Amino acid sequence: MTFKEYYRYYLTLHTNKWCRRLHFLGQLITLLFITVVIYQKLLPLLILAPFVVYPFAWSGHYFFEKNKPAAFSNPLWAKICDLIMCKDMLIGRIKF
Repeated sequence: MTFKEYYRYYLTLHTNKWCRRLHFLGQLITLLFITVVIYQKLLPLLILAPFVVYPFAWSGHYFFEKNKPAAFSNPLWAKICDLIMCKDMLIGRIKF
């Protein structure tokens, strides 16, 4: 499967607007976390940054989508797809 095909599959797991909104919120909080960690010079905590989004994203899958998060099968591609989906939401390709 190519990355483009995977992204299309990833979007099928995120059809519910509340799930997408929770992913977006999680990404914003992740960016805030990274900013604070760098500003406070707590650099070893940066290793936790990829995991900040998961409580938001996984609750979206559990409560709204009723499916298994893509991160369970391919965490790296799922993280990249999450960022792309959030970008697509910001530019209007995907509805909030």
